[in-house]
Amino acid sequence: MNLKSIANLSLKGAAFGAALLLATQIQAANTLRWSSAGDALTMDPHAKNETPTINMNRQVYDTLIQRDENLNMEPGLALSWEPLSATSWQFNLRSGVTFHDGSAFSAEDVKFSIERAQANTSDFKAYVNTIESVEIIDEHTVVINTKSPDPILPSYLTFVFMMDQTWSLTHKVSSPQDYNSSEETYAVRHANGTGAYSLAEREPDLKTVLQINPNYWGPAAQIETIIHTPISSAPTRIAALLSNELDFVLDPPIQDLKRLNAQQSIKVTSVPQIRTIFLGLDQGAPTLRSNPDLDNNPLADKRVRKAMYMAIDIKAIQQKIMRGLAEPAGIITAPGVNGYNKALDTRLPFDRKQAKELLAQAGYPEGFKIRLDCPNNRYINDEAICQAVVSMLSKIDIKVSLNAQPKSIFFKTIGNNDSDFYLLGWGVATLDSEYVFRYLLNTRSDKIGTWNRANFSNAEVDQLIAKIQQEVDLTKRDQMIEKVWQITKEDITYLPLHHQVISWAMSSKLSLPIVASNEPLFRLATYKK
Repeated sequence: MNLKSIANLSLKGAAFGAALLLATQIQAANTLRWSSAGDALTMDPHAKNETPTINMNRQVYDTLIQRDENLNMEPGLALSWEPLSATSWQFNLRSGVTFHDGSAFSAEDVKFSIERAQANTSDFKAYVNTIESVEIIDEHTVVINTKSPDPILPSYLTFVFMMDQTWSLTHKVSSPQDYNSSEETYAVRHANGTGAYSLAEREPDLKTVLQINPNYWGPAAQIETIIHTPISSAPTRIAALLSNELDFVLDPPIQDLKRLNAQQSIKVTSVPQIRTIFLGLDQGAPTLRSNPDLDNNPLADKRVRKAMYMAIDIKAIQQKIMRGLAEPAGIITAPGVNGYNKALDTRLPFDRKQAKELLAQAGYPEGFKIRLDCPNNRYINDEAICQAVVSMLSKIDIKVSLNAQPKSIFFKTIGNNDSDFYLLGWGVATLDSEYVFRYLLNTRSDKIGTWNRANFSNAEVDQLIAKIQQEVDLTKRDQMIEKVWQITKEDITYLPLHHQVISWAMSSKLSLPIVASNEPLFRLATYKK
């Protein structure tokens, strides 16, 4: 397949053709060309807590502590760290580290970056909401003081990227971009990190070019140039991979995996992801935004939420849409996460008759109308899952209109609290259930519960989360985690669907370890000669 025919297949047509043509022209022996359905939402490293965005930023920016390909924590910009007391941590920084523009990395940049991540427009403020202050001891030593004991602070810091204070002030980006209001700042399209790659070119939704950082503090990367071309059309992504115009596809369609595996020039690897796909329902709003004819909110009634849950044939979704590459979920956390409980990870039975009875008991014998907001380029077969949910709920007379959108629009809809009913996926960055609680279950405020668009609020749950964040006795902590899962499972706060399995497809000449977080670590990539 030539470039012209690929361009015709793409939803972006000529724009994609030009981008891929440029990628081909740039290609050298040490160039990696890759694609996925969607692009990073921004290059501001504190503006959007979304995995593809984090992944792109992670190539350019570093954190104090990082995770390897097995998700084990290891030193990043901090050589070591240790607790000085129940509420203080000392971090000893690497010396000789420079940003891409040549300026030195120091303790001042750590203090600036953490305080920036705490800003109101930051989507990472819940990661650092327990931090009281950052003390600069000397050029390469900082002490982070927390408001209360925080035993998993190091895990949260694996997602707080370090920025150059001088660069940020010079370019007037001392605060993160306000993504939900579509703010445009210098940091959206430019970057100055310490990572293995520097940002050479950025055209959102078209092309991102990264160049190797010759002064990287860690082991030298082997690939000189990384070119990402987002391609919304799945057939086009696969056609480009098969015709050797791409080297790596992050999200190959499930239905193509068998065909790709049969190709000698292609290899496919799969792994259970630390991510659960679920449906969110705003139970806290007084009425439905999407149904002005109702003067109340059906989702506030647990019987309605239970009816919707029991109307979903999860086995049909697992077998027909996910082709077996998903595991039905009963809670929004996957195996491998601290606090995961197999006994709680069980679903209510699929029972359409009982679902209709529950609706009638709640006062909706003829159902009601509602809109389902869904991304169409974020999760595996996301729009197809939503289409199936629409059909299944129609069988109990809930009339759902589907609003499928690119993730760049969808996340603003969710972020602006403008959805009654939505599909979302949640990865557990810290590998601890408290991360789910902090974002999805704590009563929403400016600092915590920031993704709790279900508007769930439970005083007992809030108290338990506060205690979990401070408890250093692991047995007591795990008991409280289990209690939160029990309460929210009984409440049917969300409708869990499945734990996602990811597959990567790449040239057989490329070596790139698959990571359960679905974040390629390109600094570890090599080509076979």
